[in-house]
Amino acid sequence: MRSKNRIGKIYLGFVLFILYAPIFFLIFYAFNEGGDMNQFTGFTLDNFKELFQDSRLILIVVQTFFLAFLSALIATIIGTFGAMFIENLKTKGKTTFLGLNNVLIVSPDVVIGASFLILFTLVGMKLGFASVLLSHIAFSIPIVVLMVLPLYQEMDKSLVEAAYDLGATQTQALREVILPYLTPGVIAGFFMAFTYSLDDFAVTFFVTGNDFTTMSVEIYSRARAGISLEINALSAIVFLFSILLVIGYYIIMRESDTAGKTPNIT
Repeated sequence: MRSKNRIGKIYLGFVLFILYAPIFFLIFYAFNEGGDMNQFTGFTLDNFKELFQDSRLILIVVQTFFLAFLSALIATIIGTFGAMFIENLKTKGKTTFLGLNNVLIVSPDVVIGASFLILFTLVGMKLGFASVLLSHIAFSIPIVVLMVLPLYQEMDKSLVEAAYDLGATQTQALREVILPYLTPGVIAGFFMAFTYSLDDFAVTFFVTGNDFTTMSVEIYSRARAGISLEINALSAIVFLFSILLVIGYYIIMRESDTAGKTPNIT
């Protein structure tokens, strides 16, 4: 048993090393004053200063976070009510909608991106912020559905019936009973949709226009043009933000896990 645990720990450590080594390599050279990644010649913060002086890149970062927040918010609202709609369907309809939902999740990003490009071209829609936003909402909704649906399935429906017996309307039952219970799933769905939108490249690459781009597409373009340690500095900041995001997520989930399952019927 001990040998199996030791092998498991070694394997886990190896996987974590493979995943995180490239990230820490980028962050390490973000502080290099040599201007390249061939050799570390000394510590400097000039790369971060150049990053914050690059107004175009800062604007793209702000646009990317705004896009991720807005698409995640809209997808969370639609996905939450979509999960309730699917659960209330009959068995055949539920299976059909869940199948369609899962197809979007397992479909390659290239296929989804190309499909949206063809769709927007056919309807004559200009590629830009709106096309990217609609695409991100579309591929985020199935994720939210999968986060919310299990909680709605395990919820004791007698709580809703009790609310109706006490004179609550459908809106009151939704607000005071159902949504509080689903809060952990809704929060998880929002964070998943936010991160998926934030780091998406393939779909965005197909549907973005000349007047709008995102952080991942811009980094790809700059990396192809040549190595710039501004990208390393940006990677360091985004990685730090990701850590803070994960910490915030667990704090919110821990608080909502108990509060969310205590319905307040008044």
